[in-house]
Amino acid sequence: MNDLNDFLKTISLSFIFFLLLSLPTVAEADVTNKVNYSKDVIYQVVTDRFSDGNPGNNPSGAIFSQNCIDLHKYCGGDWQGIIDKINDGYLTDLGITALWISQPVENVYALHPSGYTSYHGYWARDYKKTNPYYGNFDDFDRLMSTAHSNGIKVIMDFTPNHSSPALETNPNYVENGAIYDNGTLLGNYSNDQQNLFHHNGGTDFSSYEDSIYRNLYDLADYDLNNTVMDQYLKESIKFWLDKGIDGIRVDAVKHMSEGWQTSLMSDIYSHKPVFTFGEWFLGSGEVDPQNHHFANESGMSLLDFQFGQTIRNVLKDRTSNWYDFNEMITSTEKEYNEVIDQVTFIDNHDMSRFSVGSSSNRQTDMALAVLLTSRGVPTIYYGTEQYITGGNDPENRKPLKTFDRSTNSYQIISKLASLRQTNSALGYGTTTERWLNEDIYIYERTFGNSIVLTAVNSSNSNQTITNLNTSLPQGNYTDELQQRLDGNTITVNANGAVNSFQLRANSVAVWQVSNPSTSPLIGQVGPMMGKAGNTITVSGEGFGDERGSVLFDSTSSEIISWSNTEISAKVPNVAGGYYDLSVVTAANIKSPTYKEFEILSGNQVSVRFGVNNATTSPGTNLYIVGNVSELGNWDADKAIGPMFNQVMYQYPTWYYDISVPAGKNLEYKYIKKDQNGNVVWQSGNNRTYTSPTTGTDTVMINW
Repeated sequence: MNDLNDFLKTISLSFIFFLLLSLPTVAEADVTNKVNYSKDVIYQVVTDRFSDGNPGNNPSGAIFSQNCIDLHKYCGGDWQGIIDKINDGYLTDLGITALWISQPVENVYALHPSGYTSYHGYWARDYKKTNPYYGNFDDFDRLMSTAHSNGIKVIMDFTPNHSSPALETNPNYVENGAIYDNGTLLGNYSNDQQNLFHHNGGTDFSSYEDSIYRNLYDLADYDLNNTVMDQYLKESIKFWLDKGIDGIRVDAVKHMSEGWQTSLMSDIYSHKPVFTFGEWFLGSGEVDPQNHHFANESGMSLLDFQFGQTIRNVLKDRTSNWYDFNEMITSTEKEYNEVIDQVTFIDNHDMSRFSVGSSSNRQTDMALAVLLTSRGVPTIYYGTEQYITGGNDPENRKPLKTFDRSTNSYQIISKLASLRQTNSALGYGTTTERWLNEDIYIYERTFGNSIVLTAVNSSNSNQTITNLNTSLPQGNYTDELQQRLDGNTITVNANGAVNSFQLRANSVAVWQVSNPSTSPLIGQVGPMMGKAGNTITVSGEGFGDERGSVLFDSTSSEIISWSNTEISAKVPNVAGGYYDLSVVTAANIKSPTYKEFEILSGNQVSVRFGVNNATTSPGTNLYIVGNVSELGNWDADKAIGPMFNQVMYQYPTWYYDISVPAGKNLEYKYIKKDQNGNVVWQSGNNRTYTSPTTGTDTVMINW
């Protein structure tokens, strides 16, 4: 009898243990929303330079540098090193909830004639194999499972613009840009029988068109209008999505057509939607309307170089002041449709390190505090928390030699990363300037009744702050940084007026109240583009625990899941175009709208539209407009263009690569539009064309 009881007890305990293993942990639940990074803090890792967890997979020979003496060569960092720093708590204690890793695919093995190697991951050779110096697929799987079990999302870098260095005149240059499909050679640059690459020389960066259809430096540039290359790259990113990645950073988006990239994003969002952001480099002080257009129309967010360059100018180089920073915040809130989804930073692998020596550590701390309390998705470049210094590539990619958790920057990141998780104002809030001069910036982030007030004094003297008003409720507020940057307590009166106080020299203070809304408020929708039947996630507060409805304008969508802070729903089957979203609770309370979700007209393909003999006078450009939303729905103000006429074809032939619905009977015309907006329509009947069901195409007509 005792044996039977013991047996039954064992069976019961085993069953309970099985159930416990089957239930998702809190950490695992945190990574199920792969399209909303508003409350996350990303940590960017150059995999080869972070930590060498397995010396056994280090390369040998000329491409490896023992002790990383030569920063152009491999130094040994790998996925095991990242796993180790998750497991020992370095990344979790820092508050990191997303890791951006180097592109994980196989790269070229050859040494560049200038002594460079592919340690950075940007010289792809085979997108369906791993870089063996980072690890094998088992190692990658363990990285994913370790990250997920610790509540960390994994973002992969992705380079669909180019393969590797190549020269038209020298087939032995590096590996001749060769690209493989799981071990099978697709082609190389100087013997390009399938026309996989552009052969238009290197870009001089003189125009947007020039940068798209010519090589970036000596990198073999893909012809994305080639069906083989189009399909291969889209298959490849789906391969890594199936491996469990939670986000994608797309390299060099400025150097590929927006049309092809929109078709790529449609493929991703139909397969397994994840947060995706691109790299569109902007220099100091540079503002590019095409950058804003891309972020609003392509289906992906961008690295926010306007933010990064401005904060560097204010706190690192001291060439700008807080008026300039506030102007950037104000203007970008208008220019980006989803400004909270743009990815912010103070330094990265494409610019010099923020820290320039021990004397600048205070400026690094202050910049991190501003980064982590401002709008956008903040990214920490590995080692910034250890005050690594260095100029441009490769000096900004030194190995991380210390993992000190006591540095001020480490502690500041940890505290503010935690605050981003608990106070929705930091993830979703709008920004209001509350007090401003050249040296002082006090700004408030507000979402519903949750508020974060941040004050920065970048001068070398204490400043008395008077006549400050805030939305914070009446009371006393202590600095959330616990005076790590010499912040102080403030007193707020019933009318929102703050008693005068001293803001110390080179200080930052953060005060907050978290009061989640009980009425529905949408904080973020991801993705903001998709076709009928795609899944989107609506995040926010006050949705209630009982199912209500999600409206696209007035059309209800199918609800997949519903909670007080997160809803999954399907895009309804309505005509392509832009729709405002709202949430209606079970109690029939309607949220404010979330503007301009783009519903696509179906699966997307990239098509090159071209027209011959379209002569124009100076200042006049050519556009295309047609019968679907992707072609502007016959609205000349929404016509696609201006078209190109210099590289792939030359004036008076014009061309443009556009994402259009697959297998669709399209009608369209070209129009000429001058600088004053005057329009001349192409004469005759509408032109007709049936788009392919897959792949790419080119359609040329005469004006």
